Amino acid sequence: MNGKKVIALILLILFIDQAIKFYIKLNYFIGEEHAMIGSWARLHFVENEGMAWGMKFGGSFGKIILTLFRLVAVIWGSFLIKGFIDKKYHNGFIFCAALIFAGAVGNLIDSMFYGMLFEQSVPYTTQVAMLLPKTGGYAPFLYGKVVDMFYFPIIRDAHYPTWFPIWGGEEFEFFRPVFNFADMAISTGVIALFVFQGKFFGDTTMLTTSEPAQEEAKIPE
Repeated sequence: MNGKKVIALILLILFIDQAIKFYIKLNYFIGEEHAMIGSWARLHFVENEGMAWGMKFGGSFGKIILTLFRLVAVIWGSFLIKGFIDKKYHNGFIFCAALIFAGAVGNLIDSMFYGMLFEQSVPYTTQVAMLLPKTGGYAPFLYGKVVDMFYFPIIRDAHYPTWFPIWGGEEFEFFRPVFNFADMAISTGVIALFVFQGKFFGDTTMLTTSEPAQEEAKIPE
């Protein structure tokens, strides 16, 4: 993949991710939920102050550290992807790297700017957030919350058997986390890298090992 195709892919993912997040933020209140397909595929609006899949740590200090870490990782990732393209890595590998990079940028945009762009969303009311409110946003720069909305409770209202270790008798739900399109891009890229690593890195190894052999074959006897 050349640089233009990679940039186009990243911009496409960012557009889809941000369009969905803007729609949810401006039309849903916190906790609002609607079915997409049956009862197992739903839109459920939550805001995530921490890492992917709703994890968090360290309160306000942890939030600023996480956002700055994301910013550094994105800057570093842009140089990595350029290097992958210049070195002509496998197209599949570059595609996966672009997915991960775009997902990271998508969530970074939320963390950096959403606090300044949007009004606070209120849980379980008819009040939805406004864009660029006159009273200002709900948080300063770098303290925005990530918007999540995809929820797939394939199994819900179930319980672990009483004999099950640690969680015996407790409520069981699969799949519990609420996530967004950027999270999907990151997860898809990581899983594809794991599944196809033999093909991606195998081709690179063959390329690097075959070149010296070709040069050696050209040396006259």
